Amino acid sequence: MRSKILFLLLLLGSLSFAETPRMPQTARQALLEMFFSKTPGTFDKHLPDALRAALKNAPPGSAGSMVNLFTALTSQAQTQGTNFQTFETGSVLLTAENEAQHTKFEVIVDRDDLRADVDEIEVSFNSYKDGQPQLAGMSPRFTFAMKQETEVWRLHDITFTFKIGLTNPELLKAVNTPLKPTIKTSTSPEMQPATFSIQGGNENTAMAGIRTIVTAEAAYASSYPTIGYTCSLSNMGGMGGTERSERQAMLIDPRLQSGKKGGYVFKLANCEGAPANQFRVIAAPAEMTAGLRTFCSDESGTLRSGADANSCFTNGTPVH
Repeated sequence: MRSKILFLLLLLGSLSFAETPRMPQTARQALLEMFFSKTPGTFDKHLPDALRAALKNAPPGSAGSMVNLFTALTSQAQTQGTNFQTFETGSVLLTAENEAQHTKFEVIVDRDDLRADVDEIEVSFNSYKDGQPQLAGMSPRFTFAMKQETEVWRLHDITFTFKIGLTNPELLKAVNTPLKPTIKTSTSPEMQPATFSIQGGNENTAMAGIRTIVTAEAAYASSYPTIGYTCSLSNMGGMGGTERSERQAMLIDPRLQSGKKGGYVFKLANCEGAPANQFRVIAAPAEMTAGLRTFCSDESGTLRSGADANSCFTNGTPVH
């Protein structure tokens, strides 16, 4: 009798330690993994086999090489908000909240229709500043058609629509709200008693420009691996040209290509090696009244600010 009881206990113990069957990945989980996973190769994993085969043979400068820029942009999105979260279930797909700037961005799941091996996921967007909606009646929407291929959910179609409700209360309120410049006062003898608050806008432009250049550098080095990173803004420009090349990669806009934008001067340096495996980018105020801070970054992608270029790289403050 005791031997039977002991056998049953051992059997139950072995069953309790048995590995729990792993649930198959849902289309929504695959979509989140595709765009926001930090694991290399995850984006390609959820592309259709036909597109993956085409991308392997895509020459530098082709449309296929722009996938590298797209993946860099999606990964960068995770650093834009102080708090970034994704949700595998529920009505919210992701949120990005920047507490310092009092902003919040949401992606809402409006429809998730699973039919056999195809799942259509329709999403819309909400944007808030100080708790107030910012889209003012505009309604951009994406529909992602996920289809199973070899037991993996792959993104097969993307549909984009943009709706503007001309009678939407938010739009009507925005139309009837006058734009008022923000005034800041200063007791500094070097400055006028009252000046328009353009420095903050210039600094935001400078930070956005730095991030754009860092993203473009990653795409450029991937498209032209024998060159690596470039220290020429001109090489990454050329928007409006007919054919991409290492001297006209069409990755940044003409104003940024010129090195002067929003009261700031942009410069690249430290592109050493063949191929170059590092670079530095600096955005400094063109004049004293243009901005208070200098911004910088490098191949790590970390954005910093400082009083000047040297202090920015040595002991600059990280900017989120």
